[in-house]
Amino acid sequence: MSKLRAGLIGLGMMGRHHARVLGSLDGVDLVAVADAAGDQHGVAAGRPVLRSLQELIDLGLDYCVVAVPTRHHEEIGIALAGAGVHALIEKPLAQDVASAQRLTQAFDDRGLVGAVGHIERYNPALQSMRARLEAGDLGSIYQIATRRQGPFPSRIADVGVVKDLATHDIDLTAWVARQPFVSVSARVAFKSGRDHEDLVAVVGQLADGTVTSHLVNWLSPLKERVTIVTGEKGTFVADTLTADLTFYANASVPTEWEAVAAFRGVSEGDVIRYAIPKPEPLRTEHEAFRDAVLDKGSDIVTLRQGLVTVVVAEAVLASAREGRTVDVAEHAHSA
Repeated sequence: MSKLRAGLIGLGMMGRHHARVLGSLDGVDLVAVADAAGDQHGVAAGRPVLRSLQELIDLGLDYCVVAVPTRHHEEIGIALAGAGVHALIEKPLAQDVASAQRLTQAFDDRGLVGAVGHIERYNPALQSMRARLEAGDLGSIYQIATRRQGPFPSRIADVGVVKDLATHDIDLTAWVARQPFVSVSARVAFKSGRDHEDLVAVVGQLADGTVTSHLVNWLSPLKERVTIVTGEKGTFVADTLTADLTFYANASVPTEWEAVAAFRGVSEGDVIRYAIPKPEPLRTEHEAFRDAVLDKGSDIVTLRQGLVTVVVAEAVLASAREGRTVDVAEHAHSA
């Protein structure tokens, strides 16, 4: 069987990683890359470096990876859809809900495969956590908390920390819990002199009543990517920087020291760090998209799912702007 012909537009921070993986992906031929600024990181590996999307399309692509700034996603995505080219678009899907809706509709109308690069879904720690939650290892889920903080990445110029980073946490939380967000309450801060927010704290609620909290910023020298799920049987902690998953069990034996037992509320049990395979999430994401293009029923993050994440992100920003709790469904309907 002939290889799929793939293209890549955008050769910045994420684009160079996409080029590396695409260039070595089984069943795929990366025929060319494109960026108006050229190949600044030297990732083309001898392939043609084009200046425009149309030049890529003219080569006859099966699919294209879009790794340009968010403000260009709609224009490029709709052009690809018009040319009948499947697309994997970096997250967030688009800069606002209306753009995300138009993108989603364009691919739906043409029956094309479209996906969003919410890469955390492919992190081994979160995939293992989700499977264990589905198996009932925690029993009922009470709370999901995430922390995502680190220094400001100079590559980001067109969106704030909510659209760039918190969309990871919005998507992974709903995906891990298999429940959508119904409301959010948020506060943001502007500390680095930019037009966009660089810190956000969000409290949310999922459809089943699960309480969520998300601390995200570009202001910390400490880089942290942690997801904590607490339930009736204990707590899972996923560190997505190291792809480690740890389980803290509630003890099944009574604590005889009454003062300590009363203070803790639950008893400490076994602590287990699971030994899990750790393939590179970006490669797993690309394999899933390739298989979806080949109609193998692969599990991708669809454009419609990406649209929902943009809706929640807009609700977060509206909550911070208006100083109130925002109903996500109401916000989506008003978009």
